[in-house]
Amino acid sequence: MIDNFAKEYLHGDLREIREVLLRKLDGLSEYDIRRPLTATGTNLLGLVKHLAVWESRYFGEVFDRPFPGPVPRWDDLGQRGADLWAAEHETREEITGHYRRVWEHSDATITALVIDSPGYVPWWPRPDVMLFNVLVHMLTETSRHAGHADILREQLDGEVEMDQDGMARRGQDAAFWAGRRAEIERAAKAAEA
Repeated sequence: MIDNFAKEYLHGDLREIREVLLRKLDGLSEYDIRRPLTATGTNLLGLVKHLAVWESRYFGEVFDRPFPGPVPRWDDLGQRGADLWAAEHETREEITGHYRRVWEHSDATITALVIDSPGYVPWWPRPDVMLFNVLVHMLTETSRHAGHADILREQLDGEVEMDQDGMARRGQDAAFWAGRRAEIERAAKAAEA
């Protein structure tokens, strides 16, 4: 009983956070979704591409259910990091469409297997895993990158997390956030003194 609950709970959260990540691209130009916004080049479309590659591995190779399309080898050091950005010939639609096809494959794997189904992750120090481990890992990684995307989007245009109807979850306007930022800045300066 708890096994089915745990699997559905984790899977439901993964489905939700995937959608949150893709919403971060809404309304932005091609340049803005691709441009490097950190010293290491982190960008919104690159986060989507990265998660597509790794989710296809985790719910594919790990459970001997390979994704039906090309997936770069995990041990190809020459390609390391290429999944973190989009080349000029890769379109937004191609990358987001690929990510959605990965979801379909992953969802089929998750649905077909029980929570303690064995898998093998050759790049982990303890490679023998269960579906449970991989669900938790992918939910953690997707949430982590969605958090990165939250910050990148806010840097670009000040947008904060949006719900499916485009309303800011906290219901606050720009004036509220400007006041909050000023309050935090004042406290930081006061603490420094």
